[in-house]
Amino acid sequence: MHDLKIENARICDGLGNPITLGTLAVTDGRISGVGLDVGTARHTVDAEGMVLAPGIVDVHTHYDAQITWDNTATPSPQNGVTTVIIGNCGFTIAPCRPADREITLKNLTKVEGIPYDALKRGVNWNFETFGEYLCAIEARGTVPNIACFVGHSSIRTWAMGDDARHRPANPQEIDRMCDLLGEALAEGAIGFSTSFSESHNGEGGLPVASRLADAAELEALAGVLREKNQGTLQITRGNTATIQSIGALQAIADRPLQMSAVMTVPKFPEMAKQDMTALEAERASGREVWAHVSPFPEIMHFTLKNPFPMETIPAWNPAMQASDLDALKDVYRNEDFRESVKHELETPVPFRFNGQWDVVTIVRTNNPELQSFQGRSIVEIAAELDVDPLDALLDISLDDDLETRFEAKTLNYDEERVRPLLDHPHTVVSLGDAGAHVTFFCQAGSGLYLLQRYVRERGDLKLEEAIRLLTSHAADTHGIKDRGRIEVGAWADLFLFDPALAGLGDSETVYDLPGDGARIDRTPHGVLGVWVNGQQVVDQNGLLADPPFPGHMLREFA
Repeated sequence: MHDLKIENARICDGLGNPITLGTLAVTDGRISGVGLDVGTARHTVDAEGMVLAPGIVDVHTHYDAQITWDNTATPSPQNGVTTVIIGNCGFTIAPCRPADREITLKNLTKVEGIPYDALKRGVNWNFETFGEYLCAIEARGTVPNIACFVGHSSIRTWAMGDDARHRPANPQEIDRMCDLLGEALAEGAIGFSTSFSESHNGEGGLPVASRLADAAELEALAGVLREKNQGTLQITRGNTATIQSIGALQAIADRPLQMSAVMTVPKFPEMAKQDMTALEAERASGREVWAHVSPFPEIMHFTLKNPFPMETIPAWNPAMQASDLDALKDVYRNEDFRESVKHELETPVPFRFNGQWDVVTIVRTNNPELQSFQGRSIVEIAAELDVDPLDALLDISLDDDLETRFEAKTLNYDEERVRPLLDHPHTVVSLGDAGAHVTFFCQAGSGLYLLQRYVRERGDLKLEEAIRLLTSHAADTHGIKDRGRIEVGAWADLFLFDPALAGLGDSETVYDLPGDGARIDRTPHGVLGVWVNGQQVVDQNGLLADPPFPGHMLREFA
């Protein structure tokens, strides 16, 4: 007798095969039967003709800190996700010595938009080494399955202390980093992550530690993956790292390389196409490089207290170095600062805000005298006031004690150019960034958004293909075994949904971080049930009130 069967389901197997009507059975956490008649079970669920698919595998998340206080990894399971990969972009919180905890949290606040007070209150520092971190998460239990990269910035800081943010490493320090990476792989890391991105700046506007690595350091670390014949290499690129140079690191590692990201960029309309041409050249040379792409338009909510979209502009650095709110206001009033930013915006640069003031709008003001500006674009307001758009942005915010909330469309909103990226044979649908940028946006439901926008509304993708991209393809490209597919013997990570309703609601602010901290959320629609390793964690009303914690800490990979 099976433990569970889900009958009357339209089964979408995650492998791209046509949907079939049938029943799925589960025994001891694995799929034990698929067909019209699978026998009896202790518990039966009637799917009522809805679609039963493998659970979504979200390969780019940042729950590293949150998972120490929130073992549900909210809101991912509510969005149909059953497996998350954390530790992307080189930003992990392990290994981490006690002396480095404070700067680690402050860097996360800056680069990942996670409120410092929530991190300070929430992170449970019952670990120092990477292996201790994995064991601590595993002992506490989680709703989803977890796989974790070991992050470059973390092992660099362990090896170099505060110098990691200021200088290249010497040969002895590089050797220590290589030892740490080898230890982490032995302890269960899915691979090694790093970032070259100019947008990744930490406390005081300093580059995150990985950005100071030279070629010798990067090549040595890539060589560890080759030596161990283990692990995936994840790189978040910037504007200076070419796809050819990234391909060269893959050749050294001789392991799969995940490159974040290829996106459509305003003022550079051909860039995504050019990136894919360069990537194809690397593939033709035998280099296994995967480009991560997103279905989501990147839309950020922010105030000028923490204006992440603007902090990618080097001339904004004086604001990032301001010691307190009064000092920040002084920077914003400074004419030299304003002129420097205006001058820099005259020369567009990929992957940053380039002065697209027509897609920056005011969402909310606290000052009643400014409410007439709500819902209007900065370019429209600037024309009315006869001032430069940057001056309008800064002056309105200063008159509102920096409480004005803005919305900016920054990347990836040209759907006609996004569409061919999604099912390209060498891309991976990714970049939800769940657990990060929580004060700016919520893209944890990127899978649901793909089903809503590119399957149901636009009709660009067949449902079977979209599910394949979100499940088996995501799992296989990262070496995650026996997940992301509906077949006998696979783990029973399952997602039951109504394809006519699957999608996301509007952005809203909720206050459920430690200390009642705020984050942006989007209510999922059409999700009827989620099972992790055969145990239900979500029903039609959302996360169960008292969910089990069936998630596995994944430590062995293909």
